[in-house]
Amino acid sequence: MSTPGTPTAKPSAKAAARAQAQRERILVAAQQCFVVHGFHAASMANIAETAGMSAGLIYRYFKGKNDIILAIIERQLEEARADVAKLHSSSDLVGGIAEVFQQWQANDPSITSAALFLELTAEATRDPEIAAATHASDKVFRADLASWFARSAAEGGLGVPKEQVATRVLILQSLIEGLAMRAISQPDLTVEQVKDALSQFLPSLLTAEA
Repeated sequence: MSTPGTPTAKPSAKAAARAQAQRERILVAAQQCFVVHGFHAASMANIAETAGMSAGLIYRYFKGKNDIILAIIERQLEEARADVAKLHSSSDLVGGIAEVFQQWQANDPSITSAALFLELTAEATRDPEIAAATHASDKVFRADLASWFARSAAEGGLGVPKEQVATRVLILQSLIEGLAMRAISQPDLTVEQVKDALSQFLPSLLTAEA
């Protein structure tokens, strides 16, 4: 038993890694359930069954369903920021965006799928807490894109004139989110068709001079 004033022992690296793995397992299961059933119809019991664990264990990591949704929004932001970071270092921007589209088409449960993105967007119109988290996440992502557009080529950016940055960021975000919709509404759209369309449009958007 610890005595008053004794610091609480921090969890070991192994315990922390296990907790993170459990959280990830729950989030992946929740994403699958939300896509299949929708946020409101999906229950904690559904999530527990999909994750292969008890509902009680889930409550050790998340207070409830809204807490899981907020964690998914945070996870979505991390994925988006990682995708932008990859684009920074890639000479094939068309291929990079087309790869994300292909993942959406495959409905990969380990990432934020196009269907889940639409569920999150719809839920943000109904739940103020989800709306606030979604708006905050979008603001951070826009800032990342704006920084990339504005930095000089020597600094790893695109060197876009300052007065054009916000407009071009809006266009790029609209393009990417539109491709998420295409992945659902046009399932026969091929990656090659997407690459061809991007090849005709992206160069003018991502060069310093429009």
